[in-house]
Amino acid sequence: MPETMGRFTSRRGLLFGTAAVGAGALLTGCTSNESKDEPAANDQPAADDKPGKQVTIGFAGPQADHGWLNAINDNAKSRAKKYSDVTLEITEGSNDTAAQIGQIETLINKKVDVLVVLPADGKALTQVGLKAMRANIPVINLDRIFNTPQAYRCWIGGDNYGMGLNAGHYIGEKLKDKPDATVIELAGLDNLELTKQRTQGFDDALKNYPNIKKVARQAAEFTVESGQAKMAQLLQAQPKFDALWNHDDDQGVGALRAIEQAGRDDFLMVGGAGALSAFQAIKQDDGVLKATVLYPPTMAASAIDLARALGQGNGVSGMAEFEIPASITLYSAVVDKTNVDQYMSTGFK
Repeated sequence: MPETMGRFTSRRGLLFGTAAVGAGALLTGCTSNESKDEPAANDQPAADDKPGKQVTIGFAGPQADHGWLNAINDNAKSRAKKYSDVTLEITEGSNDTAAQIGQIETLINKKVDVLVVLPADGKALTQVGLKAMRANIPVINLDRIFNTPQAYRCWIGGDNYGMGLNAGHYIGEKLKDKPDATVIELAGLDNLELTKQRTQGFDDALKNYPNIKKVARQAAEFTVESGQAKMAQLLQAQPKFDALWNHDDDQGVGALRAIEQAGRDDFLMVGGAGALSAFQAIKQDDGVLKATVLYPPTMAASAIDLARALGQGNGVSGMAEFEIPASITLYSAVVDKTNVDQYMSTGFK
């Protein structure tokens, strides 16, 4: 595994649960509390939010043309505002790789202290990540990963495979006592690796439940319109099934419209991502949608926390190490009526 350049060489991975991200800033910087009479040890005290060294963070993401992406931008902005020692330089955002590269190069030329980048295309933007690292500007790579660890100091993102796995286990536990149960899947864009990972996780989970068979799968496009159209096709082709897993809550709005229009209520539905509309429907509990599996946009807030800690030369609260981790994979928690109130404030519109 290649090392990163210069002083940014920590490569240890870590798994965090999303429920820990929220008020109180889990990933705020820590300071050492060791005595001169004691040997150096990784015994950092709990962090606080007291102002420290001023840090300018450059943030570059894709165009916010989806509810989740808009929530990414909102989370980054609102988190930065919590810190009097953080200045956020945020770009307009673009799905054009050349335009986004130009925006990041502008931030590099401004000599920001740390970069947070959610690339429109991780492979295409790897070189500009390398350029920042070589300029001694550490990069927090958010969600869509660069081609090489040399292009970032820390990666933080969601778990697409884990989404499918946890959706499959939730449905499996609900149907484990039902003979010859059947499920269907409304996926996202099939040309995206994340869609394949979500499907693989779902299929792997179902292998634990021999009484359950997946009888249909249809790919949509992460939009309300495509969700409605593709769900209507599935309903017409499958007059009877026991559960549906939908990869994305935005396209799920359309899927629920198609379900209502068809007058169907004979199955349970699990969504994906964590939209506010899904949380509200789960809480109301008068339809087929019973749960959603998180792909939390709060990762952008955590990325700001990490960037602040990195810029101030600090570690992460609650961890013994002096440095921030090299990799953080957020947990894909299942939200249903038993815990929806806890997550309501994180729902995106």
